[in-house]
Amino acid sequence: MDRRRFLAGAAGVTAGAAALSIPTAARADVTDGLAVPVPRQPDAFGEAGRDYPKVCGNLANSNHSTLKRITPRNVKKLGGAWHVNLEGGSTASPQQSTCVVQGGVIYVQTTQQNVFAVDGRTGQIKWKTNLGSKTTNMRGVAVAKGLVFSTSGANIVYALNKDTGAIVWQKQLMTEGETGGADSGCDPSNGQCGGLTGTLAGAIVYWDGLIYVGMQGSTGGARGRAYALDAATGEIAWIFWSAPGEGQFGNDTWEGDSWKTGGAVPWIHPAIDPDLGLVYWTFGGSYPRLDGASRGGDNLFANSIVALDAKTGKRKWHFQSVHHDIWDLDNVMAPVLIDIKIDKRVRKAVVYGSKVGMFYILDRTNGEPLHGMEERPVPQDERQKTSKTQPFPGGEPFIPQAPRFDNATRPVPFYAWGGLYTPHWDRATIIFPGAGGGGDWTHLSFNPETGWIYVGYGLINSGFSNSRDGRVNTSRPLGEYFAGGIAAVDPRTNTPVWTLDREWSLAHGNGILTTAGRVMFQGGPDGVLHAMDDTNGDVLWSFQCGAGVHTSPVSYEIDGEQYIAVFAGGNGLPYPDIPRGDHLWAFKLGGTVPPAPAPVPPKKRNDIRVAAVNGTTVTLGRVWDNATQRPGAKENTVAQNAMSPQHLRVPVGTTVTFVNPADNAYAHAAVSFFEYEFDSGVLMPGQSFTHTFDTPGEFFYNDAIFPQNTGKIVVY
Repeated sequence: MDRRRFLAGAAGVTAGAAALSIPTAARADVTDGLAVPVPRQPDAFGEAGRDYPKVCGNLANSNHSTLKRITPRNVKKLGGAWHVNLEGGSTASPQQSTCVVQGGVIYVQTTQQNVFAVDGRTGQIKWKTNLGSKTTNMRGVAVAKGLVFSTSGANIVYALNKDTGAIVWQKQLMTEGETGGADSGCDPSNGQCGGLTGTLAGAIVYWDGLIYVGMQGSTGGARGRAYALDAATGEIAWIFWSAPGEGQFGNDTWEGDSWKTGGAVPWIHPAIDPDLGLVYWTFGGSYPRLDGASRGGDNLFANSIVALDAKTGKRKWHFQSVHHDIWDLDNVMAPVLIDIKIDKRVRKAVVYGSKVGMFYILDRTNGEPLHGMEERPVPQDERQKTSKTQPFPGGEPFIPQAPRFDNATRPVPFYAWGGLYTPHWDRATIIFPGAGGGGDWTHLSFNPETGWIYVGYGLINSGFSNSRDGRVNTSRPLGEYFAGGIAAVDPRTNTPVWTLDREWSLAHGNGILTTAGRVMFQGGPDGVLHAMDDTNGDVLWSFQCGAGVHTSPVSYEIDGEQYIAVFAGGNGLPYPDIPRGDHLWAFKLGGTVPPAPAPVPPKKRNDIRVAAVNGTTVTLGRVWDNATQRPGAKENTVAQNAMSPQHLRVPVGTTVTFVNPADNAYAHAAVSFFEYEFDSGVLMPGQSFTHTFDTPGEFFYNDAIFPQNTGKIVVY
């Protein structure tokens, strides 16, 4: 399909003498390109209409509302219906919980471990229940059978009375020594548990008497598991271990005992097909994340989607999208179930993906790729025990799969760099899509009005090294740019219809809601909620929510009035300075509550955040000693902060001296990148370089010999 270039979003970012164009995009001529008619979707999936009964709307994770009162013609009349600060205006914690609406009541969690029931018409808090003080990510409750199901940071699952918030039952999970039943694969006597528990993660899903909840990892490599619990009692119905134990299918894909701390955790909630009796769960990457040397093999079921019998937990089929992952490319979006027509035949599909920037569209009855799958040879590093091939689906990726020099993926100079599946060892290597690039854990939307899948993506590089021998994973090179966008993909061909590069990364919880009124909604890290035309992504209406929006908007109806609601509380990734809060908003046509004051938006570069130091000298290859306010005594060639001081602040007209101490063992250099303000050349031990700063600005520079060593000079 013929594509054209165009500008979208905010203005490009100017970096000193060089302009870095971020908001460029490609879009198809979509006049006749809608993927309709769409086959009728199974009734068993349910739908989001008057209520928004679960996170992502229904069991298929469609993130689509059948309500249609709000349209492109009247959406400009949308305004705040009400607003409430759930935690009294606190900005202490990021918030990731998407709302669930039943009977006109909104149910939502906070990171502070409180569960709320809120009147959807007025915003009045009906009840609040505290579940402890150990904080963790909270991503959404399930509501069914008169109960509200929630996790807590203490790894306890709770059932609360829907009307009062009173605790009906609670079940402690994932404590040391937990066996989980005879068939769980965890026996403390033989070390099958892996020793570390991790924490509960993802929204809870209810279906037919069971609730489903997974766990997220820890720095020690918690062994992944997915749980089904009896919704009436909390008793464990089954556990699926995603790093298989001895005697289990897939255990032979882990070298030695590496499965015991292999990770492969389910960060996100599953999808369920009641007609097939299957639950579809996606599992994260293997651990250690960037070092494959100790865990040879494909490492099942890391980086996989697994179809399980929803009642027994028995594996029916699986598909692994990344073999032996050493890039943190865990494709852990919530999978989406759709029926689509391909070659005049209706197929039951599951859409899976993806940080790698492409969807894997599979037959959900058996895992067969619906557009073909090619195992292609990829670059190798024997030390990392890399897989010789990786799977590439038919169709096209929705983002490029290598850094570009005309957008935010422009690599920081002097790093080794490459595209997808470029291996790394002891030298930090930039690749795109990175760990925060492509589509991360934002919720997709399937819109039967257009037939397309919508996804928010990130344009964010990662700079990988294997973290052995004290080396540090420079997961996001300091000074690089962050951006992102939205793509619409036709699942009949697995080909993007259009992509819109925008100002912010939109891949970290920035879910997309589509509606039968032909308006879609998505929020960003700057706190702005946008309403867009679902055919082309054009922005029709915007509203400042007061904190970053890293949850999915939802829609519901009370007495014929359509509402949009969203919880805006910020996030910690990919921007460390995303504005935080506790803003629960509802909107309706004719709403009169005004927007929140605009918070300070995140910085669009990966900033150096240590306190500024006043001075005129930078010592290369040394880490600043805060206690003495002097450069450290020993040379350091691996740390990102091996510039002393790393953050220097000087007035215009100051001459700064860059010194490579005589007792350093290696050559160093200081080169301003993207702004091109100065270049010291190679400085041998004992040599120095001076530069006078005549222009105000912010100048990032790194060491051309050890590029992860990065500093910043602010000239005022």
